[in-house]
Amino acid sequence: MPETNALPAVTVRGLYKTYASGLTALKNIELTINRGEIFALLGPNGAGKTTLINIICGIVTASAGSIEANGHDIVRDYRAARTIIGLVPQELHTDAFESVWATVTFSRGLFGKAPNVALCEKILRDLSLWDRKDTKIMTLSGGMKRRVMIAKALAHEPEILFLDEPTAGVDVELRREMWQLVRGLRERGVTIILTTHYIEEAEEMADRIGVINHGELIVVEDKVRLMRKLGKRQLTLQLQSPLAQLPPGLADYPLELSQDGHALVFHFDAHSRETGIPGLLRRLSELGLEIKDLHSQESSLEDIFVGLVRARP
Repeated sequence: MPETNALPAVTVRGLYKTYASGLTALKNIELTINRGEIFALLGPNGAGKTTLINIICGIVTASAGSIEANGHDIVRDYRAARTIIGLVPQELHTDAFESVWATVTFSRGLFGKAPNVALCEKILRDLSLWDRKDTKIMTLSGGMKRRVMIAKALAHEPEILFLDEPTAGVDVELRREMWQLVRGLRERGVTIILTTHYIEEAEEMADRIGVINHGELIVVEDKVRLMRKLGKRQLTLQLQSPLAQLPPGLADYPLELSQDGHALVFHFDAHSRETGIPGLLRRLSELGLEIKDLHSQESSLEDIFVGLVRARP
């Protein structure tokens, strides 16, 4: 569980990024990420996810604002901040002519860490790379290269790990292995910040969700609370006989008639004491509308995400 009473892992205050072209990529970002949590950053392409990560990691310079990583200002105390951060970028940048082992151990040395053969071996074994430790990276598949990128990021034992679209273009087996690894890191106290287009992964893995669009954070919320606050349920009622249109007697209810006229879809708040369902069923009976079947469905995180993005131009 996140250490909510500890110093935050990442604190972002008043962050802006404007490029020379005049494009403002980030607008007044305020964000606190707790130690030991998995924080998922969602947003469409071009929303600012990668720019935000690259600024926190010291790769891109902010136009305004401040950032601290475990209390270290990333500008004034760059070396200390960068040492505790690991980054797995979207792009597969690796030393193609080096072996897997050389690349991972060299990455550890870049951060001033003493050699640790046992640790590097464990990382490679955890990522199913040990039997390829002497293989040249240029000969590996895309999925294996992705594993090497993760191994490089973990080699210096970071306390904060950024995963920018880590499972993009990888197979299902590797995706499962990666999330098993992420859970293990979180259990050891590593803070995980990830961006993903696989929203079901964020729904399964994250403690909190941030949604970014056009460079602005639309919402930052506990995942469960966000689902409760913005999630909706819908009740689908299959009719015995089709309707050409909604009867006037149902005009007061938030109902939609399916295209074929065989079903009514009723939207309601699952967490409200009064869902309106009993009254709806009574009204249907009064109107002589017979129900063949019914089932309910709750909004997914993807539904919520799409609704938030569409609501903000």
